[in-house]
Amino acid sequence: MTQPIPQPRRGRPPKLDRDNRETREALLHAGMVLLTEQGFLSTGLDTLLKQVGVPKGSFYHYFASKEAFGRAVLERYAAWFAAKLDRWLLDARRPPLARLEDFVADACAGMARHAWRRGCLVGNLGQEVTQLPEGFREQLEAVLGDWQARLAACLRDAQQGGSLAATVDCDELAAFFWIGWEGAVLRARLVQSDAPLQTFIRGFLALLPR
Repeated sequence: MTQPIPQPRRGRPPKLDRDNRETREALLHAGMVLLTEQGFLSTGLDTLLKQVGVPKGSFYHYFASKEAFGRAVLERYAAWFAAKLDRWLLDARRPPLARLEDFVADACAGMARHAWRRGCLVGNLGQEVTQLPEGFREQLEAVLGDWQARLAACLRDAQQGGSLAATVDCDELAAFFWIGWEGAVLRARLVQSDAPLQTFIRGFLALLPR
């Protein structure tokens, strides 16, 4: 005899002056902040719910588990970051390589604005990946693949404009950038300075075949 499939726990929506969609959005926003600062494993539901003002039982009205919540936060962060990349890397008013420098400048300003507490949510989870549920690994790799594709398109624009050698493999170069970038973000948080980010982008641009 087959066993019945357990259903997700359902709680009551919180009695707050906002609708269910607003509460779910508030949870995701708070989750983005917390996971960007301290990762998934160190983020307790009690801290999250206290910030948003949601009873613990009501959390399960919106998410089946902490894992489901973490994956939803990662999805939301990926969409937010993709929009940020498009804002800088698709700016046709600027030369393609200058667009990349503009992205870095914006990232430096953002990290300084938050006193170096916040890094990259994808990088934070990537450091925890051996302790996370297996599904996170695939999701994280898909996000990084998307970022690489967006940067590779910008680098191909540089090729077409003559500021990057036609022989360069833009997909490989974009992968190289994000591997180095995550390390630079980690070091910037460590020293509480944008110096590692500046060092990285200078080195990356200096190595480009022209």
